[in-house]
Amino acid sequence: LAGKVVSGIPEDDPRNPATIADNVGDNVGDVAGMGSDLFGSFGEATCAALVIAAQSHDLVSAGWDTLIFPLYISSVGILVCIATSFVATDFRPVRSEASIEEVLKTQLTLSTVGMTVAMFPVCAMFMPQEFYLGPKSFASACVEGVSTSKCVTMGPMSTFCCIAAGLWGGLIIGFVTEYYTSHSYSPVREVARSTETGAATNIIYGLALGYKSTIIPVGILAGIVFVAFSLMDMYGVALAALGMLGTLSTCLAIDVYGPICDNAGGIAEMAEMPETVREKTDALDAAGNTTAAIGKGFAIGSACLVGLALFGAFVTRAGLNLASVSLVSPLIFASLIFGAMIPYWFSAMTMKSVGQAANEMVKEVARQFREIPGLLEGTPGHAPPDHARCIKISTDASLREMVPPAVLVMTAPILTGMFFGVEAVVGLLAGGMASGVQLAISASNTGGAWDNAKKYVEKGGLYIDMPKRDEVTGEIMRDEFGSPILVSVRQRKGSECHKAAVVGDTVGDPLKDTSGPALNILMKLMAIISLVFADFFMSINNGQGYFNIPRRVF
Repeated sequence: LAGKVVSGIPEDDPRNPATIADNVGDNVGDVAGMGSDLFGSFGEATCAALVIAAQSHDLVSAGWDTLIFPLYISSVGILVCIATSFVATDFRPVRSEASIEEVLKTQLTLSTVGMTVAMFPVCAMFMPQEFYLGPKSFASACVEGVSTSKCVTMGPMSTFCCIAAGLWGGLIIGFVTEYYTSHSYSPVREVARSTETGAATNIIYGLALGYKSTIIPVGILAGIVFVAFSLMDMYGVALAALGMLGTLSTCLAIDVYGPICDNAGGIAEMAEMPETVREKTDALDAAGNTTAAIGKGFAIGSACLVGLALFGAFVTRAGLNLASVSLVSPLIFASLIFGAMIPYWFSAMTMKSVGQAANEMVKEVARQFREIPGLLEGTPGHAPPDHARCIKISTDASLREMVPPAVLVMTAPILTGMFFGVEAVVGLLAGGMASGVQLAISASNTGGAWDNAKKYVEKGGLYIDMPKRDEVTGEIMRDEFGSPILVSVRQRKGSECHKAAVVGDTVGDPLKDTSGPALNILMKLMAIISLVFADFFMSINNGQGYFNIPRRVF
């Protein structure tokens, strides 16, 4: 905003005091933030699987190796990803600009294939053939005539299918995300072409792309949940989440690649290196944006499954059964509607926080341009910009503005459980996950699409038909029928199309870098807080809360 829109200078121009803050922000958000998010997903999925397994008499009796089987999934994943890392560095390195995305996607695919092959013998080695996911034994609980997904008859194969569903579902979600956010494909190019008529149509097309991009990922997540739950109840869902995160090492590597290339491009611009260097870093950065979007797709999908697994652990811990968590309960239905609203409330808070911090930053940059003589004009010998002041604004704002959304996420399940009971918490969590995953996918993909649409215009990929003008008089030339003669004009930096694309990219940044990724934490944190406080909720009027609302159905 401060550089391109307000002052009309390049994004990473060394005169702009906010450029260092931008580079720091890339590291904090896309490296540290996304890394901690995915690491948290792994820890919480493992926690959910272990809690559910610990409630099973048969899995506990089968021995320590069976009980801690979820940890074997992450261990095998690390070894497989170490092996496949040599593909991109030694066997098939990047040799041309066109092969950047292909090499990164190949590594992720090979990691998934390797993980699938490696997990089959591990499942056969440690999982029993028959077990019951509950306090009884298989022999006493799974008698003839009893049909429940808690009775597992083909243990190793069912376990493998749940893990494989998560693995391949995550890969497909990643590639679908790439399709909707890479300027190599038609959706982003359509968004770029919409800039011909201004920023408004660019924003409309970008929002439509984000909404549409939820269809396949949500369908895949629904299929994974159905398959995993049918085979092994909520334990299967937790294993599917761990399966999706099995290639986490590779996924994080290609995700972090994006901000590294972005910062390299920024440094090239600030150091005033030749234009050819910036063109190369832009090509790397465009691929990095796409790989970062793949990482975000994995993060959102796994957060949904992890949230559901923790939800299952909460239901197990609270001792609820199918009849007590029915949608025809007015309390659960009302809580579900309220829970579906929380992601929107949360997103409103985070986006407004970004807007306020950006407003403060723009004013600070304008002040420096106004008060430091020769800074904006680039006069030789001018005083340096105050980068530290801009970094302090963003750092202080992030810490200050983090508090209200965090309070909302942490207090919502606690207050609901205290006053309305555990059944209301069930509805709250279900609603939050159902709307949160869709909002997160659309926000992340919309922002990624706007970013790469801007880069597509900057690299000269967009051509617009414009009336041909006479070189001498400047008048529009017409054919024999009086219609204007059209010529295809290449759009680049500084064109009206580029200005419209910059507006879309600016709007998309808080969507893809703040609200979208933060919703992953919302889904997981609400569920794990509910799990931690489950015993406390049950101690209040036998789980019915201080209002002691009677349990009934419509």
